[in-house]
Amino acid sequence: MPAVPASATAPPLRQWTTDVVAPAARLDYWVGAICEAFLEMECSSREAPTFDGVLHSLPVETLSVNQVRASTQDVYRTPSGIARSRQLPFYLIGQAESAWHVRQDGQVAYLRPGDVVLVDSARPYELHFPDGVNCVSLQLPRVWVGQWLAQAEAHGPRVAWRDQGWGQSLGALAVQLARDPASAQALSPSLLSNHLGALLSAALEPSQPPTPSAVRSLHVRLCALLRARIDQPGVSAEALAKEAGVSVRTLHRAFAAQGHTFAGTLRQMRLERAGELLRRPQLAHVAVAEIGRRCGFADASHFARAFQRAMGASPAQWRRGG
Repeated sequence: MPAVPASATAPPLRQWTTDVVAPAARLDYWVGAICEAFLEMECSSREAPTFDGVLHSLPVETLSVNQVRASTQDVYRTPSGIARSRQLPFYLIGQAESAWHVRQDGQVAYLRPGDVVLVDSARPYELHFPDGVNCVSLQLPRVWVGQWLAQAEAHGPRVAWRDQGWGQSLGALAVQLARDPASAQALSPSLLSNHLGALLSAALEPSQPPTPSAVRSLHVRLCALLRARIDQPGVSAEALAKEAGVSVRTLHRAFAAQGHTFAGTLRQMRLERAGELLRRPQLAHVAVAEIGRRCGFADASHFARAFQRAMGASPAQWRRGG
């Protein structure tokens, strides 16, 4: 089923809408749309004669941000649908405005707006939206989820409650994406991926957290290690975690506990270092691109754009004291 092209200002965003077919064919169109955008599922609605729905899908590297606005419906992931699927991702789903519930593995989770739930598409489930749909459904590859959750394949719907712990932050992110999926483009793909993974891990597996002082100490140590490597392009969270002797999950939690992310901290350190070098009189003869390279920016144009956004002046203007 062809998708309706989205706005030219956001080419990655795909759209399906029931407005392109006659009312009698809308529910059938919708079933095809969700199967194409997500995976093999069945769907019914008591509002079939007047069914209405719009689905936007935005790929973000290996993840996918999907916004669904539609009439009341019941969605079923069946064993036969699972057998026909080539991929078996996880979905993190949150409603922005109305209550709904999920059934999986003999368990039922009743969810409020702002609560989010992780469901495994490798096992049958049911999604029931009695008052309509205004949700985000984040498609998460199994490998990606396994990097963030120690018990990725735990049975039953796994809920992050909007008023408990890190569920507050994860729920707020889900509601934001449900209302404006294109807002995901405000963050770099790696930053969004790391931020989402850290929140998911903290919200769903918060047992036995380290003490706040230990987390702060680890954050200070990680920043020191990172600062010593800001001139090296390709610095990764995995390499830094290995050097610090902690897991990647622990590393991201340490940054998240201080209100930061690994990628954001690294970028800020590099830009601050570049600003310092640009102001040094003894380096006035060194080209701006070379200053960027010394601070870990392999691409000169990327360095110039990032510096302009962060500092409010181009590297050349900054060097002149502007």
